[in-house]
Amino acid sequence: MDYQTIIVKEHNQVGYLTFNRPKNLNSFNELMHQEVAGVLKSWTENNQIRAVVISAEGRGFCAGQDLGDRVVDPNADSPDLGISIEKYYNPLIKTITQMPKPVICAVNGVAAGAGANIALACDIVIAAKSASFIQVFCRLGLVPDSGGTWFLPRLVGRARAMGLAMLGDKISAEQAVNLGLIWQVCEDAELQDEAERLAEHLATQPTYGLSLIKKAINLAAENSLDDQLILERDLQRMAGRSEDYREGVQAFMQKRTPQYKGC
Repeated sequence: MDYQTIIVKEHNQVGYLTFNRPKNLNSFNELMHQEVAGVLKSWTENNQIRAVVISAEGRGFCAGQDLGDRVVDPNADSPDLGISIEKYYNPLIKTITQMPKPVICAVNGVAAGAGANIALACDIVIAAKSASFIQVFCRLGLVPDSGGTWFLPRLVGRARAMGLAMLGDKISAEQAVNLGLIWQVCEDAELQDEAERLAEHLATQPTYGLSLIKKAINLAAENSLDDQLILERDLQRMAGRSEDYREGVQAFMQKRTPQYKGC
């Protein structure tokens, strides 16, 4: 299938989705939302895709919303920005966080506004040394969206979340690692290779169990300890009944490399 705003590749059970509007710093317009949503939905349902990598072409990862696609007429009524949030951004964040397989984000340049929060929605975020993150919303009189007000305090704590959201300061990739915002920084030239290495490793692992880990960690912020202990019990019961667990135990006993199927 031909795409106008993204590049799509499938290799070694990994789905690679690359934002491809470099002249617009990969900011989202309506078509890009539709193409990204369609691909992620198909991979969610495709058992042959066992891990996903989201990356971008050009000098920036994603500048968030393409403001040129949302022209504000000073003589007209104020736009309802909640419509695009409800129609596009919220479903995108839910798709990434609920996808039952690992999602890696490789940030190659500036990740601003919704672009930063789309990255933070992914399970493992790696960034090039030249990358940066900025919650630019406050500079336009807006509120961090795409899960920003949910991810930030959980990743870096309330005090730092307030500073990032209210000041809109740009932080480097190394600062992001030190704050606990992302997982890893690597040399610019090594970013894509590192993302591919991580994804192909995860694609060989017991991805059904990984999907349960993802679910448990995402729900932990909402649960009491008692609730989380019950959730762990229930998820462990499910994991213990999986073919992957059986294969893992048999491979250990037989001293061989396990061949996981993600079920």
